[in-house]
Amino acid sequence: MKHLITTVVLALLAIHLNANEMKQIRISTDHTDLVLQVAPNGRLYQSYLGAKLLNEADLKDLAWSVHAASDGSVSQRGWEVYSGSGNEEFFEPALAVTHNGGNPSTWLYYVSSDTHPVEGGVQTDIVLRDDKYPVEVTLHYVAYPREDVIKTWTSIRHAEKKPVVLSAYASTMLYFCREAYYLTEFSSDWAKEAQMSTQPLLFGKKVIDTKLGSRAAMHTHPFFIVGLDQPAHERQGEVLMGTLGWTGNFRFTFEVDNVGNLRIIPSINPYASAYKLAADEVFTTPEFIFTLSTEGTGQGSRNLQAWARNYQLKDGKGARLTLLNNWENTGFNFNQDILADLMKEAKDLGVDMFLLDDGWFGNKYPRKDDHAGLGDWDVTHDKLPGGIRALTDAAREAGVKFGLWIEPEMVNPKSELFEKHPEWAIHYPNRNMYYYRNQLVLDLSNPDVQDYVYGIVDKLLAENPDIAYFKWDCNSPITNIYSPYLKDEQGQLYIDHVRGVYNVMKRVKEHHPDVPMMLCSGGGARCDYEALKYFTEFWCSDNTDPVERIYIQWGFSQFFPAKAMCAHVTSWNKSASVKFRTDVASMCKLGFDLGLKELSAEELLYCQQAVANWKRLQDAILEGEQYRLVSPYESNHMALNYVNRNQSKAVLFAYDVYPRYQEKLLSVKLQGLDPHKRYKVEEINLMPDARATLPAHGKVFSGDYLMKIGLDVFGFKPMQSHVVELTEVE
Repeated sequence: MKHLITTVVLALLAIHLNANEMKQIRISTDHTDLVLQVAPNGRLYQSYLGAKLLNEADLKDLAWSVHAASDGSVSQRGWEVYSGSGNEEFFEPALAVTHNGGNPSTWLYYVSSDTHPVEGGVQTDIVLRDDKYPVEVTLHYVAYPREDVIKTWTSIRHAEKKPVVLSAYASTMLYFCREAYYLTEFSSDWAKEAQMSTQPLLFGKKVIDTKLGSRAAMHTHPFFIVGLDQPAHERQGEVLMGTLGWTGNFRFTFEVDNVGNLRIIPSINPYASAYKLAADEVFTTPEFIFTLSTEGTGQGSRNLQAWARNYQLKDGKGARLTLLNNWENTGFNFNQDILADLMKEAKDLGVDMFLLDDGWFGNKYPRKDDHAGLGDWDVTHDKLPGGIRALTDAAREAGVKFGLWIEPEMVNPKSELFEKHPEWAIHYPNRNMYYYRNQLVLDLSNPDVQDYVYGIVDKLLAENPDIAYFKWDCNSPITNIYSPYLKDEQGQLYIDHVRGVYNVMKRVKEHHPDVPMMLCSGGGARCDYEALKYFTEFWCSDNTDPVERIYIQWGFSQFFPAKAMCAHVTSWNKSASVKFRTDVASMCKLGFDLGLKELSAEELLYCQQAVANWKRLQDAILEGEQYRLVSPYESNHMALNYVNRNQSKAVLFAYDVYPRYQEKLLSVKLQGLDPHKRYKVEEINLMPDARATLPAHGKVFSGDYLMKIGLDVFGFKPMQSHVVELTEVE
């Protein structure tokens, strides 16, 4: 009887849907197709996600239920694009709504779709609607053909009389049917960011999530790689590489069902976030950005890196400033004269800017350590009597720009701000407070707090227009998790707080669009593409040990371009030479954070030359395509090369990390060169009076030779490095 009813309902729906409505929606890049299809039941299903179908006529043979399973007890099931809870599906839904009256079911039916051009691509918007409740969901997709990247997010709204409660709100759902799936995740901690590990996905659910609120990515990062049929490889095989643009709690769900299909659900983490959505309010999910590469992670990374430079990263096509930071040199112990001398050192080093880090503010509670002062953004008078203006003047006199560290989202309980506005901090009203790094998080769900935080930046720039750069830090997750502002709506806190952070960032960008900013969070705990709409770069890690940085930078490079990744030369791991430390940092956006007086004359001369080389080679390093050649995870060495857009210049970075005794050394085969061009090979970044040791130094080879035969650049000494410049010759 149930089967008869189901058959009749489907037949009636099929009659209701005319031929135009029984449609396919094709979302395409140059090499990828995502095909969605309206089924006879009026709902929307994924019928294909994979390499681009070359013959458009083949689309007609794609069936909505091509991968569906039927257990005979309910109805035929397919891969519903945005499955609601309470329907006939047995697996994890994308959306969970509790309606007025308590009904927890949502069944979404196709209404309409349209496309329109956007910068770099085509946007497709698909409207779905519940047939029993006035709930509407719009699925948004932007396909970037040239970069082979698709960005997708969802808008949810309703017209019920009272608020509904959202307890799940995914950005999208993607499905695969393969023999096997392998997940590469990026675990993290302070000074141990972007650590890669791979595991098979078997029956059941694997969940990666975070519940930290702010500094949300401290333990795991908002990106992943799925190898299809085999573990992800650098240069072959099919991989999905995805990342969520959300600077707060996120959740990735990977579910392998009873017949071996995989569904992937990226979303805000709904933990402690049952969200009351008012009528006509629009709940917009974060953007999920993904690329599907059939040529391994190397090509997938280049897709994402090019997309970020072209469309998402603030000033993605602009230059980047080299800098000298004072933190590792002075800590909190500095004054106006010390800083003025360091600015002269920055000029002598050849960098563009001097960056003043923590410790410059607070008077009643001066910032002498991390126990006090956060929230009081007035210059400490006895430390800096001339204020910020005296520092920008000193920088101008020295011939460098001036940048400043801030942490405006935080407050120390020992501060004038907390004494005046304790209700502005997230904390329980009736429990003893517990702290991370002796601080609390300001409640950015509160518009008054948003105004205050924006006002910090705006006032600094209004009073000191020569500030050329901000390092924006966020050192604590949310502790004492209660918003005095939201009162009995605590389910909004984790979400509205992040939205408040974005409101501030948007205002800063709108009113001060030309100020570059570093996104920092106790290291690399903020590294998502929504925040990077407002920041030119991010700080990968407080760990600047060059050996550790090789792994950290390798991990982050899977998803981010070199120009977005800050790397500084410091005194961490002094057993490594200054050359090795500098060469590792030169793979990314180069900076320094050490006292030049601790360097010998030869080391200083080397650093000056390395800075000059890096500036000269920005066209390749920052704007070119990156090719990871030798993985530190798979060998005792590491190598990668960059190639500029017209293939006239390339830079090879090669590192001996901890070679084994008399191990077999293989030549490094470059990638991305023009096989028909000829390139002169020159080893650069040499210590003064040192001679090049590479056998190929000064010789000319074809690109074909360099990619098939390669260069001998590895050796047996630990922590040695080679930087090789390749220049097209006639």
